[in-house]
Amino acid sequence: MVYPKKYLGQHFLKNDDIAKKVVDSLLFYKEYKSVVEVGPGMGALTEFLIHTEKKLYLVEIDAKCVEYLHKKYPALGGNILENDFITLDFSCFADDQMGIIGNFPYNISSQILFKILEEKERVMEVVCMMQKEVAKRISNKAGTKEYGIVSVLLQCWYDIEYLFDVPPEAFHPIPKVYSGVIRLKRNTSKTLLCDEILLKKVVKAGFQQRRKTLKNALKSFQIDEKITSNALFQKRAEQLNVQQFIELTNLIANKYS
Repeated sequence: MVYPKKYLGQHFLKNDDIAKKVVDSLLFYKEYKSVVEVGPGMGALTEFLIHTEKKLYLVEIDAKCVEYLHKKYPALGGNILENDFITLDFSCFADDQMGIIGNFPYNISSQILFKILEEKERVMEVVCMMQKEVAKRISNKAGTKEYGIVSVLLQCWYDIEYLFDVPPEAFHPIPKVYSGVIRLKRNTSKTLLCDEILLKKVVKAGFQQRRKTLKNALKSFQIDEKITSNALFQKRAEQLNVQQFIELTNLIANKYS
C-alpha cells in the first residue's frame, strides 16, 4: 500500500468506472504507437491501459509508487520511469509520436501542459484529469471569463474538448474541488505564420491586464498609432481567438521590420 503525499499533490483515483471512462476517452490514433501515463500513482488508469495495443510507459516521480508499480506490473520493466515528467528528456521514448494520459496533480497541471507544448511535434493526443476550474480555462473559447494565456497557447496547436466532471469522492484523499477531464487532439498546424516568441509575449501582456483594451494593455510594446487604430486593438484579450492573436502579432511585428 502506498499513501498519497501532500507535498506531491497526490490524490489517488479509486473509482474503477471513472478510470475506465478516462482511458476510453483516448482515441488511440494509428499515427502513434506509444502511450505515456503521467503520474500513475497506484495504477488506477494503468489497470485499463495495460490491455491496449499501444506500448505503455509510466512516468512517476514518487519512488514508493515506482516500487509498487514494478511489483504490480513486472512485464512493463524498463518502461516504468522514476522521473519528473516536467524535466524529462523525451529521447527515452522509442517512438517518435505518442499519446499522453494522466491524473495531473492540481499544483503542476499547467507546467505539465507547457511541457507537452514543447513536445507538440511528438504528442498527438492528450487525455488528462485536473482541477475543473483549470480544465475549463484551457478548453473554453474566446469571449468567456475562463479563457486565458494557457487557453490561447494550447489552442494554437491542439483542438481541445471538455469531456466530463469527476466528483471529489472519486479520490483518496478527497480534494476540496471537482476535477475535469479534457482531451487535446493535435491539429494540422505546422507553423503559426507569425513570430512565436512575440506571440507569447503579446498573449501574456494582453491577459495580464485583461480588463483593458489591447491598445492600453500592450503600451509597453510602443506601437505606432497607425497600427493601434486597427480594430483588434480596441478589443480585450479575452475577445480574440487564436487566428486574431496571430494577426495582432503580425501587426506588431511590422514595428520591428
